[in-house]
Amino acid sequence: MAVPGEALVRLHSHLHQTRLLGSISSALYYDQNTVMPAAGAAWRGEQLALLAAQLHARQSSPEYADLVAAAEAELEADAPPERQRNLQLLRLELERQRCLDPALVSALARAQSRGNAVWQEARARNDFAAFAPALRELIELRRWQASQLAAAEPVARSPWEVLAQPFEPEVSKARLDELFAPLRAELPPLLEQVVASGAAPMPPVDLPEVQQESLCSALLHSWGYDGRRCQRSRSAHPFSCTVGPQDFRITTRVVAGQPLSSFLATAHEWGHSLYEQGLPRGDDHWFPWPLGEATSMGVHESQSLFWECRVARSRAFAERWHPRFCEGLPADPWGGAHGFWRALNPLSPGLIRVEADELSYGLHIVLRYELELALLEQDMPVEELPQQWNRRMRELLGLEPPSDTQGCLQDIHWAEGLFGYFPSYALGHLISAQLAEAMEQELGPLQELIASGEERRLQAWLGRTVWPLGRSVNAEELVERVTGRSLSAGPFLAYLRAKVAALGA
Repeated sequence: MAVPGEALVRLHSHLHQTRLLGSISSALYYDQNTVMPAAGAAWRGEQLALLAAQLHARQSSPEYADLVAAAEAELEADAPPERQRNLQLLRLELERQRCLDPALVSALARAQSRGNAVWQEARARNDFAAFAPALRELIELRRWQASQLAAAEPVARSPWEVLAQPFEPEVSKARLDELFAPLRAELPPLLEQVVASGAAPMPPVDLPEVQQESLCSALLHSWGYDGRRCQRSRSAHPFSCTVGPQDFRITTRVVAGQPLSSFLATAHEWGHSLYEQGLPRGDDHWFPWPLGEATSMGVHESQSLFWECRVARSRAFAERWHPRFCEGLPADPWGGAHGFWRALNPLSPGLIRVEADELSYGLHIVLRYELELALLEQDMPVEELPQQWNRRMRELLGLEPPSDTQGCLQDIHWAEGLFGYFPSYALGHLISAQLAEAMEQELGPLQELIASGEERRLQAWLGRTVWPLGRSVNAEELVERVTGRSLSAGPFLAYLRAKVAALGA
């Protein structure tokens, strides 16, 4: 095997320093969303803008370009495939970074920090008009960014497709339309079937906040949480964050009137963190390199959705955890384990994406994807967003938000200019379903493993088949390699039909 040459060693050192800067930015972002006082937003924006400018300079400088070129020239015919793939990905990202105006990079970082702060206030006050200028600025900056990045793309892409590449490499609108068409066609009739069944909704239940916190902690520790490497905090929007090769953070929130929300969000975010902890990084050797990164956000979401939906919302899991949820309560509010399982799977259209059932979730994503295209590529005025949001909610889910807080202000993504991200959530559902089928073929019925408390075997399978691939492949290649089939909506829709039938809806 070819031994790393001097150029590769120097490139590794440069990438290590770059990743250190990026991890400082991640730590500041985590702090901003957990404990930073609101008045610190402007200064935090300046800090993040400075770091973004320094990161861009390191990733686009002539000196860095020379390092990459020297490592490419040093590459031998028998070089390991992972070394070749790393350099290929570094070259692609270098060309993208060299296309960007440094002034745009700094402006974007400031606008993202400002958008985050303005969104939090506007959401709390149900004041879309206060948020609109920040959103308009972010759209303009992202369009500017897409126009610059287009020159580095290996194939022609639309502005939205260009912006989506960091989240879902090689994604196209045509492929998304192909994958989402069955969801648009089959999910509304399934929802109508559930509504027409007349199944009585579960009565409202409230759990003391301290009990919710205790249950979340118990879940994490049963799934391998290590307090030496991991931390859970509170934030307005749950998320997962990797600060360093031995520093993994997640956040959750307690929602009034939603006693299971925090528990399910914990399962979801821990799924993200498990994936991050399982990526092929060794100690810190691979941490700076592209192959140590997630395959895509769709694959990332497949991992979080697997643990939230396939495990934490399963019948077997409900039967195991039902007694824990009843501890300390004067009576069983769910009337048994089956009622508790139904409460974990309400299957009724709702307004809020992060609280949505599995039937509604895909339609929430279709709505956001279509609106992103309208904002970025079809010149829809920002002022029309609430009206268009509400109209599409009526069409897809039969609901109309009573406020913008429960409508177009509910998600943080656009407040940070993250256009192109939302489809990854729906792709995650599709990927999760197809991976679960392959897992079951090898390990046997998942319900039996979960009933026996053998979630570590599920983790081991993912750690053997999915997590080590990193960025050696894209999402669709990963699915084909692990399952032997091209990605499709079929397994997910089959899973939903079976769940609807089992719940008697």
